[in-house]
Parts: sequence; structure tokens; C-alpha cells
Amino acid sequence: MTTLTPILTKVWDRPDSFTRAGYEANGGYQAFRTALGMDPDAIIQAVKDSGLRGRGGAGFPTGLKWGFIPQGDGKAHYLVVNADESEPGTCKDVPLMMADPHVLVEGIIISAFAIRANHAFIYVRGEVLHVIRRLQQAVAEAYDAGYLGTDILGSGFDLELVVHSGAGAYICGEETALLDSLEGFRGQPRLKPPFPAVAGLYGGPTVVNNVESIASVPAIITNGADWFASMGTEKSKGFGIFSLSGHVTRPGQYEAPLGITLRELLDMAGGVRAGHRLKFWTPGGSSTPLFTDEHLDVPLDFESVGAAGSMLGTRALQIFDETTCVLRAVLRWSEFYAHESCGKCTPCREGTYWYKLMLKRLEQGQGSEEDLDTLLDLSDNILGRSFCALGDGATSPVTSSIQYFRDEYIKHFETGGCPFDHAASTVWAGEM
Repeated sequence: MTTLTPILTKVWDRPDSFTRAGYEANGGYQAFRTALGMDPDAIIQAVKDSGLRGRGGAGFPTGLKWGFIPQGDGKAHYLVVNADESEPGTCKDVPLMMADPHVLVEGIIISAFAIRANHAFIYVRGEVLHVIRRLQQAVAEAYDAGYLGTDILGSGFDLELVVHSGAGAYICGEETALLDSLEGFRGQPRLKPPFPAVAGLYGGPTVVNNVESIASVPAIITNGADWFASMGTEKSKGFGIFSLSGHVTRPGQYEAPLGITLRELLDMAGGVRAGHRLKFWTPGGSSTPLFTDEHLDVPLDFESVGAAGSMLGTRALQIFDETTCVLRAVLRWSEFYAHESCGKCTPCREGTYWYKLMLKRLEQGQGSEEDLDTLLDLSDNILGRSFCALGDGATSPVTSSIQYFRDEYIKHFETGGCPFDHAASTVWAGEM
């Protein structure tokens, strides 16, 4: 497999790609016209048949999630787009919203119609002010054209769409913490059940989907479920944006069918930077277990990556060469998780704090091999015992780095310091 599939990214090089005129010149806003003439249940079935799975990390089937919304219940239904992209290495939704915000707006109209929602929200990270302004402009253009508001194109369907700016908390990427934040409360995860599909925003049935998931819907309606399902693998269908960053010759966004390998992506990206070799990488962002050069040919789909011991996540492929100290990289990630922990549960609040202290001491060459066993024991007390997935994700780089690079940890306290020249590494793991 060497062919890219520029679908979501196909117009990114157009100077007017972010405008309604530019979007419509490339066939935009035709899919939602088709959808408004369909039965909402038929749209849900089409998304189910396509095999589209959530592009925000968990990979839950999108159509199945929509199908959980109870119908005829007399309650207001809500659609919430999770645009709170903030994990180190994850960088696909921001360029998508900047370059082509109208594909997201059109996807929202179709999705809201399918689940019978008359109110939709885009919850976007507050620091990306340029993205917020771009989204607000796109939403205003859609209102002006009659694509949002009351009785859209005479269909009888009403939809109000709000762009909501978050306050920069990583925890608000967790869907229930996001809902609490939308309601004006401190962003902290809720106890589940009840799940958002039953009692979500303002207590009403709610669908929370990632930006890329919703943006993929117009292409499915236009081209058909079979077209989408023809790409990817048997259980991981369709295409996705793979974000290559770090020590790679041509970093960027590569849109390809699920199941492509890092080796193939690196070939297209010019390989690891000249004169260096691959040491380790993340298949799905900093919260997924590390891979090494022995995993170059693992198909990047949900099942294959899981079978190899990691998670596909958001397909944030951070590439690190031999100049990188794995302990320093893990320390920077752990500092991030300790800072972003909401503090609601003890395993995450205390565990990430001790990660930070212990890894900093080890990185400075202090400690012993016994500390590695303590780190693994600490990880066991966090994993599966935290209130949400933040704690679980924080354990991934720690346990996987000890698994693959135990000797490098030992070398730090044997030599009394870090054996790596940090100046030789032009990027570091915590940089965003």
C-alpha cells in the first residue's frame, strides 16, 4: 500500500479552501442536501454500514454510538463535537478546522439530522484562537446561506450551532468532563453509567464525536457506505489522517487508508532525518505505549496495533531517532500528565505526581534498578483504577519504555547522569 487518499485533505492547498465559496466550488454542501431527503434512520444505517469508527482515539463504531440515542422520548437531543485536541503529538484536527471548516459544519448538519438533534456544539481548545475565529466565520457563512437556523432549505429541520471555547484543560478532551465544562462547571469526568447517549448535556441524550469522525460523514453520504468500507482493513475501515512529527524529513499530515504501515509512511515522508536511524515512536500520541523499529511493519489499524501491544489512538506518529533519551522523553510526557490531572481520583492525582518526581531523579542519574520495579508497581496501581482514561494513558509511556529500554534507564544511574547530548535532538517529546 503506497497510495494516499486525499479526501479530507484534498483542498487544503487551495487559497480559499476555508470559505463557503471555495468549499462549494469543490462539491461542498451537496451531501447535506441529499441527507435532508433521507430518513434519519437510513443515515445512521449508512454510517454503520460504512464501518466508520471514532477518530478521536477509542475507535468506537460511530453509527452504533448514534444508534444508542433513544428516539421518540420527547427530550431534546444534542450533538457535541470534541475539538479539544491537546495531547502532545496529536495535531490533525486543528489543521483540518483551519483549512476546511465547512466540511465539519456540513458533517454536523447531517449528523444532527440523523440523531434528531436541534442543537449542536463545537467544543474547541481555547488556546487555538485562530481556529476559533475560522470556525466562527464558517458558522456565520452557513447561517447566511440558510444551512443553519430555522427550517433549513425548507426541510422543516432546525439546527442551532454554537462554537464554544474551552479554557485549555486537557481533561476536557474526556467526553463527560467536556460536557460538564459546556454546562459551566469545572471540567471533571462523570461517573458512567449513565452514558451521554442516555443522560449527557443538560441531562439529555447526547452524541459526542471527534472532529475527524464528523468531517468524514459528508463523503460517506456522497459516495456511499460501500465506497468508504472498500478502504482500510476488514475491521478498521476507511481512511484517516496520520500525523508525522519529530525526527522525520518531511513532517506533516498524511491521509491514507487504515492499515498502512509506518515504513510506508516514512518512505513517503523522506524517512528519518538524514544520518540518523529510528529509535522509538508513538502510534497514537503520548498516551499510547511506545513502539520501536521492530514495529515498522505493523499495520496501523485498531486490531493490529492492539495485538502488537499499543493503541492506534489519534494516529499521532511521533518519530524519535537515536539522539533522543527515552527517559527524558517519558519524563516530559509525565510532567504534562501530572500538570493536567484534574485531581478527582487518587490513583491519577498521586500517581502522576510520583511519576514526575521519580523520573526526574532517575534522569539525573540518581536511584537504582529497584526504582524501576517501583515505577512498574506504581503503574499497576494507576492502570484500570483511575476515574477516566487520563491515568491509564499516563502509564503507557512509562511501562513501555521500561519494557524496551530498561538498559538505558540503568545506564543513567550507572553513569551518574544522562548519557545523551540533548543539544543533538532538535525536538523533544513535550513540545506542542
